[in-house]
Amino acid sequence: MNLPNKLTLLRVALVPLYLLLLGLGATWCRVLALLVFVVAALTDLFDGRIARAAGLVTNFGKFMDPIADKLLVIPALVLMVQMAIVPAWMCIIFVAREFIISGLRLIAASRGTVIAAGVWGKLKTVAQLVAVALLTVPWPWAWLSALGMAWLYAATALTILSCAVYVWQGRALLSDLEDKP
Repeated sequence: MNLPNKLTLLRVALVPLYLLLLGLGATWCRVLALLVFVVAALTDLFDGRIARAAGLVTNFGKFMDPIADKLLVIPALVLMVQMAIVPAWMCIIFVAREFIISGLRLIAASRGTVIAAGVWGKLKTVAQLVAVALLTVPWPWAWLSALGMAWLYAATALTILSCAVYVWQGRALLSDLEDKP
């Protein structure tokens, strides 16, 4: 278990703490939740950089890193829907995209192909992380909440765009399915 993989697991371990603090609802809890979220999001930045720089890229990391990202963002957005911070339709788009991409990746893996994260998917993740961070706290300045919603709209657009790009790039995998039982 190398350092990048430990950072990925730390991100997963921080998710329940973040959700608990956010769900408690008190402003001070949500400020603590923001701190936990920022630490978790930074592990996403550092695990990949360290893995590539030190030659520590592993199959576990390739598999678990995107799952850790989804575990950090999707439950946060679902809880924010319940708290009436995020519109449900946006959350549905985020979840649907993850199912579609996961399905494509499973089809590709069954054929010995790996679909790597593309630039649009990475930008989508960054936009989601910034949006969730900004929306975690009930800011006393309305412009910060508005900025959080702007990032959420950007994340939604990037989610749709990245999904379309993945499906377009994986269309051969999908057309090949029609010929096989």
